[in-house]
Amino acid sequence: MRQAAHEVIARIHQAGHAALLAGGCVRDLRRGVEPKDYDIATDATPTEILRIFPNGNTVGAHFGVVLVKHGGHAFEIATFRAEGEYKDGRRPESVTFTTPEEDAKRRDFTINGLFFDPHTEETIDYVGGLADLERGLIRAIGDPVARFREDYLRMLRAVRFATVLGYEIEPHTFAALRARAPHAVEISPERVRDELDKIWLSPSRVRGFDLLVDSHLMQAILPEIMCLQGCEQPPQFHPEGDVFVHTRLMLELLPPDASLPLVLSVLFHDIGKPETYSYDAEADRIRFNGHDKLGAEMTVGILRRLRYPNHVIEAVESGVANHMIFKDVQRMRTAKLKRFMARETFADELELHRVDCASSHGMLDNWEFLREKAEAFAAEPLIPPRLVTGHDLMARGWPAGPALGELLTRIQDLQLEGALTTREEALAWLEGQSQDG
Repeated sequence: MRQAAHEVIARIHQAGHAALLAGGCVRDLRRGVEPKDYDIATDATPTEILRIFPNGNTVGAHFGVVLVKHGGHAFEIATFRAEGEYKDGRRPESVTFTTPEEDAKRRDFTINGLFFDPHTEETIDYVGGLADLERGLIRAIGDPVARFREDYLRMLRAVRFATVLGYEIEPHTFAALRARAPHAVEISPERVRDELDKIWLSPSRVRGFDLLVDSHLMQAILPEIMCLQGCEQPPQFHPEGDVFVHTRLMLELLPPDASLPLVLSVLFHDIGKPETYSYDAEADRIRFNGHDKLGAEMTVGILRRLRYPNHVIEAVESGVANHMIFKDVQRMRTAKLKRFMARETFADELELHRVDCASSHGMLDNWEFLREKAEAFAAEPLIPPRLVTGHDLMARGWPAGPALGELLTRIQDLQLEGALTTREEALAWLEGQSQDG
């Protein structure tokens, strides 16, 4: 991709225009990390770029951006620009084509305001980005309050960069972020979701969690998480502290490559506890009756609010709704246990259970039981093909309807438990039921 980007820049040079690599790709190259994409900045206007690349796509011509495909890769080519007033907290009212220096000054953070000339191999820095890269600092370019007011998403981007890169947010920038954090409610839900996902999928997700809390962004975008603070739990099961502390500890215990539904399930698994809190005086203990059911409903509401796709919502809802069932697995009949373990979401839910226990009472007996059962069941599919079907039953005189479905389930239960192992045995058992019925 880098070679293709250099070839695009060379063609722009041949046409008599300046062109440089810009923004995040320069930051990553300086860090010794291969960029995921390469953006190009130039003094050529969109019209001039389209003369050089007639098949280019004017995805943002109003903002001076043309999408060009070359060598199997897509590149955004943007004209050096200055931007007018932002009235919607996202887009400027006007754009003026200008110089590289002015273009750098309109960007968000100094580490993203760098240019690189492939021809001279020179990094061009008008904003102090190289020094901040050395220090590991996220610093807004110019007035941080103005930068955030222009596009409130930059507040979440600051937290995301600090999380993913392991950098500190420069104090004045962080102070401005905290002051403007309530305006995060004005960001479109899809943009909030995309930034949060990058934080949650980072191995340093706990740092991102802490920064969201300390910056007051969490209060603005996920106030349900902040409601967990001060929600006390029964100390005999949760010596670690309140629900907020418990949730944060679970995040710390997740593996670095935890899936997005798993991280979201951890965040929301106890979201229903504040509203279901009660004190049982007779037993002298705190209870949260039904918090799993309520939590699942609340989770669906939160994820719909953030415009998550249905497959993510369903996976996280399942994790939250089922997290209390794990305490009963050793008492389940084999058929029910196999069905429970055969679900697509089971692996993530098992890991949710592990970190739930490890962050509180520390008892992993149910987790160990399920691991042993997984090994014991590994020789064949948890849910093998049925020995008989509904057509078999109806061919033998059983009418269609709920009773037929219940009978099929009974036969499959016996199959899963090893009582019926062949089609012939199942049909013989069925004959016995017919005679009895």
